[in-house]
Amino acid sequence: MLIQQPMNKGDYYESVALAHLEKAGLQLVEQNFRCKTGEIDIICRDGEELVFVEVRYRSNPDYASAVESVTHAKQRKLIRAAQVYLQKINGLHTQPCRFDVVAIEPGSQADGVEWLQNAFST
Repeated sequence: MLIQQPMNKGDYYESVALAHLEKAGLQLVEQNFRCKTGEIDIICRDGEELVFVEVRYRSNPDYASAVESVTHAKQRKLIRAAQVYLQKINGLHTQPCRFDVVAIEPGSQADGVEWLQNAFST
């Protein structure tokens, strides 16, 4: 008998973000890419562009909003992880790409999901 483990909070909000992106027409390439320099939550394709997505959830924005929690240090880690990903997959080093953030907060925009395209650059 296979016992299914409950989904943790991070996985749940990543699935919410992915559903939002797919509804907008993006196609999933990979989830939870991990390397020594960090992790990329979601990698999608938007036409010819490769999109590296950071998913952030905040239930209490008193300290920082979900968007504000993507600090410059976090951005640098994401950029380094994306560079590793692009080097690892042959032929992608010239691929146009961007960094998006999907911020999820109760009571914010549409169903609490805010999608920031081109949230930061290299």
